Amino acid sequence: MQAPRVLQRQVLLAQRGHRVSLFDRQSEIGGQLNMAKRIPGKDEFFEMLRYNAVQLGLAKVELHLNTQATASMLAEFDEIVLAVGVLPRDPKIPGQDDPRVLSYLDVLQARASVGPKVLILGAGGIGFDVAQYLCDAPDAQPVHLQAWQAEWGVADPRSHQAGLAPAGPKPTPAARDITLLQRSPGKPGEGLGKTTGWIHRTSLRQRGVRMRSGVSYLRITPEGLWVSTSKQGSGPQQDECLGFDSLVLCTGQTSNSLLAEELKAAGRSFHAVGGCRDAKALDAKRAIREAAELAACL
Repeated sequence: MQAPRVLQRQVLLAQRGHRVSLFDRQSEIGGQLNMAKRIPGKDEFFEMLRYNAVQLGLAKVELHLNTQATASMLAEFDEIVLAVGVLPRDPKIPGQDDPRVLSYLDVLQARASVGPKVLILGAGGIGFDVAQYLCDAPDAQPVHLQAWQAEWGVADPRSHQAGLAPAGPKPTPAARDITLLQRSPGKPGEGLGKTTGWIHRTSLRQRGVRMRSGVSYLRITPEGLWVSTSKQGSGPQQDECLGFDSLVLCTGQTSNSLLAEELKAAGRSFHAVGGCRDAKALDAKRAIREAAELAACL
């Protein structure tokens, strides 16, 4: 994955006269941003990636797309920066080899066919994004101002008191029957942003998406997903089978450290950023400092 700040650094290095090469096993730059840009309301990433692609070209950064980098391929370079991102976490649910079971990569990247009744396992940021994506029909157009106003019951304050539409909110029903599940108890999506999490939850609920927490995934059979639900203060409950046409795994991510391990074995040093396990945490102060340093160099 090439986060924007990583792409910007590559451009800066090339502008300073260094020979910079970018390797990506995908056919386009951007990593996970190429999935995020497909989520309704996040289409600004299209322009962000277009801009970065133009800047890489102007700086004459050598692009090697559809290329899986190896330690031997990188032997000629003086410095190596790894921004290889993450991989989907395997929840290891018995029966998950069922052809109806998809990963979020299948849905957002490969655009796999998704049936009318959907279970989404995992209510983190990815689970909410996938639910938002699947609420719309495959041929749905980007959300425009008028559609957003109708969904939230917002109107022009010059003609409507307090900017509220007389008819109230009119959200579009989801194109599919969607249930969002999470293992941990408590509020679904509790780890979402404090200022935006309530918007995501409200938007999905308004469109008819169901959410359940405290769910243990037992097994997957032709009948469906077998679960048990724990509730504080109650006794053990019987297993329950949830039928589905498609089940999407959004059960977290793990660091993609395959190339890092290969480079270590070859005795090569490298700088790691992003999802790589060897990357250091990026706190707010460091982010502000690096942004200021970058701005001063441009």
